Amino acid sequence: MSHRREFEIAFVGLKPGIHVFEYRIDDKFFAPYGEQDFINLDANVKLSLEKNSGFMQLKFDIDGAANVNCDRCGNPLPMQLWDEFNIIVKLVEEPDQMNESEEDPDIYYISRGESHLHLADWIFEFINLSFPLQKMCKENEIGGPKCNLEVLEKLRKMEEEATRDTTKTVWKGLDQFKNLD
Repeated sequence: MSHRREFEIAFVGLKPGIHVFEYRIDDKFFAPYGEQDFINLDANVKLSLEKNSGFMQLKFDIDGAANVNCDRCGNPLPMQLWDEFNIIVKLVEEPDQMNESEEDPDIYYISRGESHLHLADWIFEFINLSFPLQKMCKENEIGGPKCNLEVLEKLRKMEEEATRDTTKTVWKGLDQFKNLD
């Protein structure tokens, strides 16, 4: 995947201290990554970069909204995003070897000769991590105007069938082997 220049920071020219960068992210940003589980994304990413000698601390604040499909009924569901992520970027001689052996996912190594931070993959990852694993409306909203009532009724019927007394059918036919001596 090609790196997009708008999501690169030339950190070499930055003075030590805190620098703030803001990015507006929409569905077009995700086109190179393929289809996503959401549409109509409108997100703001605020990056606070604290430059120190030998390392940088990055804090990503994600804020925004998108439409997802409800995992329960399949209808579109508006979802608010809010999360923050921290990364420490260290400048080292052999970054590939260090990244392979590093167990902490919040520490990343780049070469001392590197001049730019490439943020696109981190932004992609952090926005995706901002969505909950289960995308469903709240319990008090089930059956409301946003829900697909037909699907909810089918789910209710399937649950009833699954909870019927199955112990008789599981052991049915085994009685004939009870007293075989």
